Amino acid sequence: MARKRIREDEEAAIDITPMMDIVFIMLIFFIVTTSFVKEAGIDVNKPEATQAVKKPSATIFIAIRANGEVWMDKRPVDVERVSANIERLRAESPTDTIIIQADKEAKHGVVMEVMDQIKAADPSLVITVAGENN
Repeated sequence: MARKRIREDEEAAIDITPMMDIVFIMLIFFIVTTSFVKEAGIDVNKPEATQAVKKPSATIFIAIRANGEVWMDKRPVDVERVSANIERLRAESPTDTIIIQADKEAKHGVVMEVMDQIKAADPSLVITVAGENN
């Protein structure tokens, strides 16, 4: 009788190691294939665009608040340092497109200074100003 009971216990055991291996492999696959979206780090009240055209995605976002603050890579930046920050970010991940997200209440002069700094970093860069429809 004792032998029969031991055999039943051994047969009832289920090995979940192969299932766990598959789950971990699937988890790694989904983590690697997920695309991450970079944002400027702040919310701006963007103006609406009547003739919006979709542009290719960029990895460098610059946000300009209504009070004139310039944000890059989720931190505030002086307007004079925009060029140096663009060069640093392009060294990390090369791109030809930079998106400016300016608040509709932002001063035009600040936006133009940021554009000048972008062109000082590299005149061949494509600048896109994001509106409500972009």
